[in-house]
Amino acid sequence: MPLLARAAELLGIRTVAAAPPAETAGLITIGTRARFRHPLARTAAYRAAAPEDRRQAHRALADATDARSDPDRRAWHLANATDGPDETVAAELERTAERARARGGVGAAAAFLKRAAELTPEAGRRGARMLAAARAGYQAGGYDTAFELLDVAELSPLDERELALGGLLRAQATLAVTGAGTAVPLLLEAARRLEPLDAGLAQEAYRDAFNAALTIDRLPDLAQAALAAPPGPPPERNRLLLRGLATMISEGYGSGVPMIRQALDAFGSEGPSGEEDLGWLLLASRAAFHVWDFPSSTALSTRLVNLARETGALSTLPAALLQLASNQVLAGELAHAVTLIAEARATGEATGSRFPAHHASMMIEPWRGGEAATLHAIAALTQDADPHQRRAGRAPGSGHWASAVLYNGLGRYEEAYAAAARAAANLHELGPAGACLAELVEAASRAGRPARAAEAARRFDELAQTGGTDWALGTSALLRAQVSGGPAADALYREAIERLGRARVLIAQARSRLLHGEWLRRQGRRADAREQLSLAYELLDGAGAGSFAERARRELHATGEKARTLPVNAPAALTPQESQIAHLAGEGLTNPEIGAQLFISPHTVEWHLRKVFVKLGIASRKQISIALLDNTAATAWR
Repeated sequence: MPLLARAAELLGIRTVAAAPPAETAGLITIGTRARFRHPLARTAAYRAAAPEDRRQAHRALADATDARSDPDRRAWHLANATDGPDETVAAELERTAERARARGGVGAAAAFLKRAAELTPEAGRRGARMLAAARAGYQAGGYDTAFELLDVAELSPLDERELALGGLLRAQATLAVTGAGTAVPLLLEAARRLEPLDAGLAQEAYRDAFNAALTIDRLPDLAQAALAAPPGPPPERNRLLLRGLATMISEGYGSGVPMIRQALDAFGSEGPSGEEDLGWLLLASRAAFHVWDFPSSTALSTRLVNLARETGALSTLPAALLQLASNQVLAGELAHAVTLIAEARATGEATGSRFPAHHASMMIEPWRGGEAATLHAIAALTQDADPHQRRAGRAPGSGHWASAVLYNGLGRYEEAYAAAARAAANLHELGPAGACLAELVEAASRAGRPARAAEAARRFDELAQTGGTDWALGTSALLRAQVSGGPAADALYREAIERLGRARVLIAQARSRLLHGEWLRRQGRRADAREQLSLAYELLDGAGAGSFAERARRELHATGEKARTLPVNAPAALTPQESQIAHLAGEGLTNPEIGAQLFISPHTVEWHLRKVFVKLGIASRKQISIALLDNTAATAWR
């Protein structure tokens, strides 16, 4: 209110006389702040004023604002008071954008930079500022705005580097809006164009191309180009990460693992990350997945999600949430994965991103046994893939993996074998191919193909020995157990259970118990089988892996034991959005903070929380964390 009073005084307006009629009419309320009754009333009042009157009001507000304590507000009012090019005001807006970005207000930075560009007298500098505005707009998830600003920027006399940067930004926004199949060629073109102009930006383009290509398996040509590119600037871990992935694809799995592990060690030992690390953390968390380093993948993807939220990087947040969700699935936390996916969907809808919802479905539905949903997701993923794949009707490796998991869970081993064999034939596809070897051993063993199962187990063991992680070695032990017999098989199953538990890959550990229990029953060791099958059923059913839990239940029944059922007085299950809101509230976030994160109003948050309280049988937010633990324990029997 003091600011308004000072500005009114500069305009010769006496607020004591001018304010009461508007207050009486119910248009505004004046206290410590002046508030309009409704945003539409504020907009109508502003637009009803003549342009010159608006500029005078902004000028008065700028003059009344303390430049030291509130420089950003002053710069914005100065910009709106200016009706022609003014480099002084444009430069101040540029500085304001830098401060906004440092606070995580990347969307505000885009608005400041756009206005700075509009006020810039010199054409070349105007184009550079418009490019900066487009980059900030893209990072904030304003893809339509980014495309518009790029179109305007290209009307200015840009140099070769700026034109190439514009191509990179257009490719990045295309990835968000259209999908990986269209964007990968554009990113590769931008990278090659930037190589002689800016090695750092070229490295960024290759990074984003890898991030996109890993989802659609367009990798060999990208790997060759990345290996031929000049080295990028520090930090060294970025170059190691790219080179490791490219080497793994072009020269063989074992050739690239040491570089990737070295890069992951560097990422893990660093302190807090900055905005410039967003894309690198995404690629690093995926690379950790491909070298079977589950702790690193989980830690890096958690760090990435937190950084994307803190910086307001809505362009990165959906992919970050999806990566963390995949880790949560493997950790046996399917319910948490669903809440992360719900947040990713909300972010995608708010920004207009073509969020790959089918990727999310492929993570969850195969474990549940949802055949129709899984096949629909695979078909959608194929449409996102490289045009050559679409014409050939070939699904990426992750689609084959999803089919193999689905049919192994349903006990349809011939179909699981066919899907896993297709993906395992292309080991350059990294994670999906390696994971499909695991599915292939189970399917081939059950489908009467022992020689094929043994060969797949041997191939996977070569990968596992190269990586040397508990996740990889535990999986290898599980596969070798399935193609072994007698005491050797028993020992290998127990090794797998121990290693996978240590790696925290709990859904794989639960499957190990299921396979061990099935083997023990076939050996006539019913008591030992019951122990493993009971644990497998509890873990798989509690995780939400319905088809595998049903397998465990049937096997347990065959031993003469019945699986426990859900108590009749169990609490009602939370919906995915209720669970997500409950977890955020349990972490101490306020309703407005939750609403801002999920793109819903605080009133909607409150409405959902009331339902959460009823379902959990609690009366306050302080009880949420404990109640969620109790609810998880109770619903573990579903």
